[in-house]
Formats: sequence, C-alpha cells, structure tokens
Amino acid sequence: MPVNRMTQLMKAAKSGTKDGLEKTRIAVMRKVSFLHRKDVLGDSEEEDMGLLEVSVSDIKPPAPELGPMPDGLSPQQVVRRHILGSIVQSEGSYVESLKRVLQDYRNPLMEMEPKALSIRKCQVVFFRVKEILHCHSMFQIALSSRVAEWDSTEKIGDLFVASFSKSMVLDVYSDYVNNFTNAMSIIKKACLTKPAFLEFLKRRQVCSPDRVTLYGLMVKPIQRFPQFILLLQDMLKNTPRGHPDRLSLQLALTELETLAEKLNEQKRLADQVAEIQQLTKSVSDRSSLNKLLTSGQRQLLLCETLTETVYGDRGQLIKSKERRVFLLNDMLVCANINFKPANHRGQLEISSLVPLGPKYVVKWNTALPQVQVVEVGQEGGSYDKDNVLIQHAGAKKASAAGQAQNKVYFGPPRLFQELQDLQKDLAVVEQITLLISTLHGTYQNLNMTVAQDWCLALQRLMRVKEEEIHSANKCRLRLLLPGKPDNRSGRPISFMVVFITPSPLSKISWVNRLHLAKIGLREENQPGWLCPDEDKKTKAPFWCPILACRIPAFSPRGLSLQLGALVHSPVSCPLLGFSAVSTSLPQGYLWVGGGQEGAGGQVEIFSLNRPSPRTVKSFPLAAPVLCMEYIPEPEEAESRDKDESHTAADASAAMHPTICLGLQDGSILVYGSVDTGTQCLATCRSPGLQPVLCLRHSPFHLFAGLRDGTLAAYPRTSGGVPWDLESPPVCLTVGPGPVRTLLSLEDAVWASCGPRVTVLDATSLQTQQSFEAHQDEAVSVTHMVKAGSGVWMAFSSGSSIRLFHTETLEHLQEINIATRTTFLLPGQKHLCVTSLLICQGLLWVGTDQGVIVLLPVPRLEGIPKITGKGMVSLNGHCGPVAFLAVATSILAPDILRSDQEEAEGPGAEEDKPDGQAHEPAPVPASHVGRELTRKKGILLQYRLRSTAHLPGPLLSVREPAPTDGSALEHSEEDGSIYEMADDPDIWVRSRPCARDSHRKEICSVAIISGGQGYRNFGSAPGGSGRPAPCGETDSTLLIWQVPLTL
Repeated sequence: MPVNRMTQLMKAAKSGTKDGLEKTRIAVMRKVSFLHRKDVLGDSEEEDMGLLEVSVSDIKPPAPELGPMPDGLSPQQVVRRHILGSIVQSEGSYVESLKRVLQDYRNPLMEMEPKALSIRKCQVVFFRVKEILHCHSMFQIALSSRVAEWDSTEKIGDLFVASFSKSMVLDVYSDYVNNFTNAMSIIKKACLTKPAFLEFLKRRQVCSPDRVTLYGLMVKPIQRFPQFILLLQDMLKNTPRGHPDRLSLQLALTELETLAEKLNEQKRLADQVAEIQQLTKSVSDRSSLNKLLTSGQRQLLLCETLTETVYGDRGQLIKSKERRVFLLNDMLVCANINFKPANHRGQLEISSLVPLGPKYVVKWNTALPQVQVVEVGQEGGSYDKDNVLIQHAGAKKASAAGQAQNKVYFGPPRLFQELQDLQKDLAVVEQITLLISTLHGTYQNLNMTVAQDWCLALQRLMRVKEEEIHSANKCRLRLLLPGKPDNRSGRPISFMVVFITPSPLSKISWVNRLHLAKIGLREENQPGWLCPDEDKKTKAPFWCPILACRIPAFSPRGLSLQLGALVHSPVSCPLLGFSAVSTSLPQGYLWVGGGQEGAGGQVEIFSLNRPSPRTVKSFPLAAPVLCMEYIPEPEEAESRDKDESHTAADASAAMHPTICLGLQDGSILVYGSVDTGTQCLATCRSPGLQPVLCLRHSPFHLFAGLRDGTLAAYPRTSGGVPWDLESPPVCLTVGPGPVRTLLSLEDAVWASCGPRVTVLDATSLQTQQSFEAHQDEAVSVTHMVKAGSGVWMAFSSGSSIRLFHTETLEHLQEINIATRTTFLLPGQKHLCVTSLLICQGLLWVGTDQGVIVLLPVPRLEGIPKITGKGMVSLNGHCGPVAFLAVATSILAPDILRSDQEEAEGPGAEEDKPDGQAHEPAPVPASHVGRELTRKKGILLQYRLRSTAHLPGPLLSVREPAPTDGSALEHSEEDGSIYEMADDPDIWVRSRPCARDSHRKEICSVAIISGGQGYRNFGSAPGGSGRPAPCGETDSTLLIWQVPLTL
C-alpha cells in the first residue's frame, strides 16, 4: 500500500475509538476495497481533512436477525427485544435509501449521454453520500453480530459509542449537511432549465415502490440521528439500574445528542447564509442595504412568512398579503414574496419534487432600535403621541379624523375602548349600590341583591372583554416604524404595520427575539461573550444569554453587606399582557440574603413583575444569611389525589410556597412568599447552634448541612408550615468537617464533607455508600449540580471541575476551567471555582476572579459530558462570583392556544358561531350564531317584568338551570333572560382548563450572578477591564436573559 494512502488511513482513524481503529486494521488486512482518492470538486472546495472517498460494492452485510424469543424473559427484556428489532429495521431501511440515491440517481446521471447534469454538478449534489453509506454499512455489520448474541449479552450501547464517536462520522455528516442547501438549489435550477433532468426525476419517482422523491431520500441523513435518539431513549427507559448496558446507553445517548446538536447548528447556519443570500439578490448592488447584507456582520435571528393586514377606521379588514419578514441582529427587513407567474404549472410540478425557494422584493427595512411593538390597549405609553402622527401601512392617506383624535383604530383597539366604558359604568353602578344601601323601605326590585347582581354582571362583562383583547393579541403583531417627517409641520410620521402570525407561539417568538436583539445592541453586549478558540475572538452564537441589567444587591444603607444566597420565588401573573410575557424577566420575586460578620444579616426582595427589577421589601435579621431554599407548593396531582371536598377553611390552611433561610447563628427561618405577606411562619435553632451552611429539600425532609459535620433532617408535615421544626430533627454525622453542600436526587441525598461525598436514602436516611471525589484530604467538595445521569462538582481549591455518574458513582470527566480564561486573565495562574449552575443545556461556572464561563452539556438523560469549547463572559464581577442562580417561570399553557385550538375544547361544536375564522375578527351576528349563543342565555336571580324589548346588553350572572331543550321564554313569573349574543363583541368562548392542553410548556429563563461590583473584561487592553460606576466593593447582581426556547 502506498505510504500516502496509509497516512490518509491513519489520519482518518486516529481520532476514532480503539474499536474503530481495530475494525479499520482488519478491513485493510482483508483488502476491502473502500479506499480511493477523492475526486476534486470545484476550486472552492476545501481541503479533504483526511476523508476518504469509498465504494461499498463488495461490502454485503449479513441481514441482522433475532432468534426465537427464549422463555422466562421479564416484561422489560421483551420490550428491549422489540426495540432492538426497531433499530435493526430502521437501520436497514436507511441503508436501502442511501443505496437508492446512488444506484437510482447518481450512477445513471453520471453515465447518461448526453448529460442531463454535468459530472461536476453530480459530484456536488451527491457529495458525501458514499461515505455516509460506508459508515452505516460498517455499523450494520457490527449490529448483525450484536443481534446474533443478544440473548446472552443484551448489550448495544457500546456499539453506538464506538460507531458514532469517531470524528470522521461528524466530518462526513457535517459536509453533507453544509452542502445540502447548495445541492437542492442545483437540482431546482436544473429542473427549471433542463427538461431531460426533470423528466428523469419524474420517471424515477414513478418507478420507485414507495413514490419517495429524490428530495425525500436525501433529507433522510439529516433526520437520522434524531431517530436514533428516540430509539435509545426507549431502550434506556426499559434498562434497569445495575444492568451492564445502562452506562453504555447513557454515553451513546450523549454522543448522538452532541452529534445531532452540532449538525443542527451547522444546518441552521447554512440555512441562515442561504436566506441572507436570497435576500441580497433582491437588492440593488449599489444600495446601502446590499452593503450591510454583504458585510458579513449580519446574523439572521428569525425569518418567517407573516400576513400583513390593513384595517379601516371602523376596524374592518381592507386587505391582507403575505410578506417575508427578516429579523437581523440590528435591523428588520420586510419583503414581498414573488413567484414568477410565468410557467406557474411547471413550477408546481417541480415543487412536488424539490422545494422551490421564493424570490423577494424588499418593501422596507428599519434599524432595530426604532422598531416598537405596540400591543392592543397599550397605545398610550409606548411612544410620544403628541409628536408623532400615525399612518396606516398600505392605506392611501391617513384619515383626517384619525389624525385629529390622534388615533387610527386597527380593529381590536375598539375592544379596549369598550373595556374602559365598562369600567366607568361599574364605578357608577357601585355608587348606585351605595345609595341603595341607604334606603329605609323594602322594595321588590330595588334592593341590595339586585344591585350586587348588577355589579357582578358588569365584572363578568369586563372579564369577557379582557378575554377578547387577550385573544386579539395572540396572533397579532403590531409594529410602529419610523417614516419620513411631515412636510408641513416637520413632525415625524410613524406608520403602524400589523402582521398576523401563524400561531400564538410565533407571536411570542417574534416579540421575544425583537426585545432581546435590541438589548443585544447595548455596548456591554457588543460582544457579551467570546469563544476561546484559536483566534481568541470568534463570534458567539446567537442563542447565548444577553446581559439584561445590573442592580445593587442591597439598598444604599446596606452596601457593605456580603452576599450569601439568592432564590427565585415564581409567581404566575395572569393579568400580564401578551407581549410582556414574551419580553419581561421570569415573573416572581428574587430573595437576596447576606450580611456582615458581627453586624447581623439582611434580606432584600426584588419584584420581577415590572420591566426592570425593583425592591419591594427588605428586612434585617439577627445574623448573616448563609443559604436559602425555595419550597414550591405540592404538585397539583398530589393535591388532587387527596380528598377533593375541601372546605374554604381547609383551603386557607393549604400549602403555599415558602422560603427557608439558614443563618450563621444556627437559626433556620421559614417565610411565606411575598403574595402571602412574607411573614415568618416558623423558626428553630440547629442542634448545638451550629451555623447552617446549606439547605435542601426532598418530598419527605428539609435537610440542613451544619459546620460540625452534622446533617439535620426535619420531616415534612401537613398544614401551613411544611416542616416540623419544633421537634428535634434526625441528626446524622457525615464527617469531621463542615457539610459544605447538599444535593437532592429522586431517591437519594448527596452530602459532602471534605473530599468525600456520602449518599443517603431519601426516605429511610440510611447511608447507602460514600466515595472520594478528590484525592487531596485538604480539599473540600463545595458545589454539586445534577444534569441527566451525572453530577458536576467543584472544589475549595484548584480550577478543575469533575463529573461523576449518579448510579455507579464513577468519575467520568475532568475539565480545567483556567484554560478557558487565560486570554482574559493573562498571567493569572491560580483560579478557583466559586459557583456552579446547570440550566437548559449550559453549565455556568463562576470563578474567584469574577469571570463567568459557559460550557455546553447535553440536555437528555445521558451523561452530561462537556464536548464543546464553551464561551467566556466579558461581563463579570470585580471579586469572586458568590452565587449563580436561575429564575424560571412557565408561560400559561392557555396563552399558547390559538383560537382554533380553543374551539376544539369540550362542547366546541355548539360554541363555535358561524363564520368564526382563525383571524380574531368580530363574529358575524348571523342567525346561526345567534341561535347557538342563545343557549348561553343567563337567568336573573330575582323576579322582574320582562325587559327583553329594551336595547343594550342585559345584566345577570347566573347560568340557567338545565332545561329539557325547549326554548327559554320570557314571562312575568320566571324573570328575564339576557342574551350575551346580541352584540357579537360580547360573546366569547369559554377558556378550556389548562389540563386539556397537551403541549410542551415554554419556560422564561433568567440567570442571576452575585458578586462584588461589575467590570467589563473586554473594555481595556490586557483584559484588565473597567470597574463600573457603582464601585468595586458594592454587592451587585447581574441578570442575563436567555432567549425563549420554542
């Protein structure tokens, strides 16, 4: 074998596993002919990087087959056999698809005369398909042997690790994914310009047994790893603890998730480049927009097809048209979508074979800081209405009346006006009620029952109106954009553009990304993160957290206090506007605790329910706060399992969220949440008055780690206070030194003392086992965080963090944080980790130098190994990072329901009026609509002569008793029926309860770091940074907002 070929082989195999290297060696000994020099693609093609062109004609793997099922298998073993069968079948089908791409398409096109597609274009279109087929053919050979011996070994995880951890697999798939958009555009162009090629594709599709197109076959490699992940997740669920395959499966899941993430990111970047190129083609070469788009400085954050709508001054829809809207990191671009009307039929034919990209014509573009989202009902506060004239986008001329009133209504604002009218009417009715209460006589129809009924009915109408405003906001994105100044007055003219988004989720996504993109333009976020790559300064990816604000941790009189701990107490705020949900920090309160040796402690509570955090309460304590724990209220399911017939008195004694504080003087305090008045519910002293270093809770106990090595466990009770703090706790001796950190897992509690970690049973509190996390006796475990099936630990000295398996306690990985920060802190040799946090696939590491490092970790049930290089924040503290905490709040599921989905709730058939479309426009008051909604007539609770002939919505709050189906009639005896349907704007469908909506919850997430002062490490040469005006010693909180993951 020539030397250069052997060198290539070694280069390709060296980065793989031992198993992979062994297989390659055996293949060479057998003289398997899969090594060929690769054909050179175009001049622009990058260097090969040791990848080999392969042919697989002589590799004929035996078909993997499971033998007959043995007797005596457990149900889990039976399920595992079925899942293995699915893996074999799925892999066989995938390999067949790859062979079809080569045999049915590539080979005939290469041999065809005259050529329907040039050889060079063929090579580009089918780039790396052979190599992918080779990888999976080898995997199939290994899979066959595993299947044959399955009943004796039952192992498959290590095979996935060996086959898919090689860098060659990533390189081959990366090349394929990066080339995919280019390949599709070549096919699309050839379909439009070469009839012979189009005919060839149609003929092949018709002849194929399943009628799958070439596009359908070529998209399969992009979908392959997500399919593997689902199969392995099922296998892991059915593999019990202690099984020899369990750790291998977890590692395999990690490898595949990491691979899929990298490919997803590359696909996203390739699509982003393609979208920007498509947009650039539509702009004149000399225009300033073209220069901006081709500068390479623009990142595409979001792009989607939205429907632009124009309304008349009475709220009627005038016209609507689809637009392509692009959100770049510093501008918003709106384009018309143009498909050439010429051979339209031919294009439809082609689009069934390969997706056709549209052509764009830019309509307008605006710098991001000048774009404002205006919600229905929020017109007044979002812009200077005295100095701005508003015009319709798309309307010929702003109406004189609209300018005179300084309002142009776009449909839903009418609802807001009506809500205000109802509020005024309620105030009047309340005054009438007060007057009625002063009457001396008794009158049948003029008494407090009647008056209270009026008030309740008006409140109900207001709720209905709020519901409609909320519904109108769900899919309506209203943007205020700058226009040219008015010729006569010189005043700026802004114009309003209204887009209808495809779903409420899309609306949330747009508002959230617009908001964060604006924050991202601030000086401290330009850039906010750096990737410590070879060139030291690669661009951070678009999903990285954005520094939203920094605030002093304590009010001015307590600036010298040291930070101790922080927790977030989430609050669901149903009255929050739709956009506010998408832009604000996670709803709730931040509790910040600290103090000073010998001078007592303090708690500061910040509200996150406003655009920026503000202090709502602070109170002193007898000693500094060392730790805090937030205890949520028990799960709804748990409370539903109990007897449901609670009286009002029982409800008041139900569990509310609480916050537990551990102090230096040994006190443990339990406080109610802000909503219940933050009163101290219970207090106790730790055994021996030992300082409380850490607190953690499990479903059964509140655990306190004490300085003398004791772990105190307080049992859970029922009632207003969740823990029994009055009786002496169960005390367990963990070790001779302080218990520095605790971790509560599903069925165990981990407690650290010195370099050892003790694992206790969460229920019985018996010690299960203990292990040494560090070989140095002088070093202590200071932080533990869990993700998937692993726990990351930090130590009292040294810059390394270590990963341990939650089940076998095996040490799996060690990472030195100092290597990530050397370019920020040149010459800084000693670095220590002072805080750890895992959130949404990111491991946050705080250091004693104030630098914060971000490392990617897998999110699934696998092992949270660090595989990427991570990022370093250019925003940090002047001293050690005292803590890293997360604030999360769940967006209410009903916010995400579109109108159509809401109608699909129980009884939607009879609720849905005729003519109700997806667009939340007023319901036509058709005859059918009236008949349907008439069933919702509401019966008064007092006798009254009929008033049905009088105009206006009539008031009542009682639902009618079920009838036998006959129409309700007005009479003097039964009182009056008041129809909500006489005005279509009043009628609204009832909102289904949250448990009916089976959808993934969306989390709003913020990360908070606490430490001394603030500095920007990127501002001065040498990385010395500049201290912020607040001074280097003040305790400061930095709050990062994470983009909503949708």
